[in-house]
Amino acid sequence: MIKVKNLYKEFNQEGTSIKILKGINTEFKKRERVAIIGPSGSGKSTFLRCLNLLEKPTSGKIEFEGCDITNPKCDINKVRQNIGMVFQHFNLFPHLTVLKNITLAPTTLKLLSTQKAEENAISLLERVGLKDKANFYPSRLSGGQKQRIAIIRALLMNPKLMLFDEPTSALDPEMIKEVVTVIKDIAAKGMTMILVTHEMNFVKDVATRVLFMDDGKIIADETPLELFENCQNERINRFLNKLK
Repeated sequence: MIKVKNLYKEFNQEGTSIKILKGINTEFKKRERVAIIGPSGSGKSTFLRCLNLLEKPTSGKIEFEGCDITNPKCDINKVRQNIGMVFQHFNLFPHLTVLKNITLAPTTLKLLSTQKAEENAISLLERVGLKDKANFYPSRLSGGQKQRIAIIRALLMNPKLMLFDEPTSALDPEMIKEVVTVIKDIAAKGMTMILVTHEMNFVKDVATRVLFMDDGKIIADETPLELFENCQNERINRFLNKLK
């Protein structure tokens, strides 16, 4: 589904070039659930945001289903209709109800009629236990509820791929479980997904592959069993031991 070739990303800060990604090469297949882990500042979120060009790479190539999305001729907005993204913060419109937040994109882009979008939204809300919140405004929701709404909003676009950028890091501990449960349900239905997360139990339960990033590079690409049970890399083991 995605091929990443020799990906670099640099930021210019006060005249100084800061290298964030340093030659990433990897690929993601359909129905895979890939977790990206590693220390803060290792480039995980920047890499994830490059996959739908929210961050434009400095150099390198990213192909989505055979289309080079780094080519200026690529219609990136059309490509993004196939890639759902859930952020650390929920980014819900405070002046719109839950139902309007969810249905805004597919109706504005004329992918669904208002009636069909609302029918599908109610069905998805019921699936995550929030049907009764359809006419609430975001200010009346908990953090866990807001994040579940953000996930539903992305799913209503019927994406081929879901990107999650630390979807539980802004939540209180008791709210994490309800969001993780929803993501596990999506994974069980075969959705291709790439997740940046610090929730190691979640990684063990959901991921089919784990990428470990450090200093802008992928230093391990393993199954969860290989990484958590049989890892011989001292740097990775130090990181994992700190999380226990």
